[in-house]
Amino acid sequence: MLKRLIWYWKCDRLGPDIPLTHLFLYYPTLNRWICRRKFKHFGKKSDFRPFAFAHSCSKISIGRNVTIHPGSVLSADPQVNGNIIIEDDVAIGSNVHLYAVNHRYDRTDLPVKKQGYYPAEEVRICSGAWIGANVTVLAGVTIGRNAVVGAGSVVTRDVAAGTVVAGNPAKLLKRL
Repeated sequence: MLKRLIWYWKCDRLGPDIPLTHLFLYYPTLNRWICRRKFKHFGKKSDFRPFAFAHSCSKISIGRNVTIHPGSVLSADPQVNGNIIIEDDVAIGSNVHLYAVNHRYDRTDLPVKKQGYYPAEEVRICSGAWIGANVTVLAGVTIGRNAVVGAGSVVTRDVAAGTVVAGNPAKLLKRL
């Protein structure tokens, strides 16, 4: 039991699957303390809500005035380029998933589960962007400054600054 509690404390994750540190997320002072300890950077006036998940926290930077809502998944990777960077004043809806790595699937003689992963690629959400609820952002994507991603979208390539995209895959709807 003690070994498990120590692992909960030291692991590079946050979320309901890590009960010890997850309890801290319910109390504002403890929330900020644990987030500053776990994340690479955690800005002022930011909030990581209970029932959000973060994998490889030490590779995730969250700027000022950002809220990570329940159900969201920030899945960085310990590989060299496995960072997730969320800049200042980004609005993120509930159940947003950001992935810095993806499964290999190019061999037909092996199940996908046994093929491993492609090299990790950084995910960046630039200042002032708005990511709607239930959006998935895949590895290597940059969402530009003040861009808007419509709810339920799957973002597979970069989004230019000052644009609105939506759909699966996300496509340009208009320029702001």
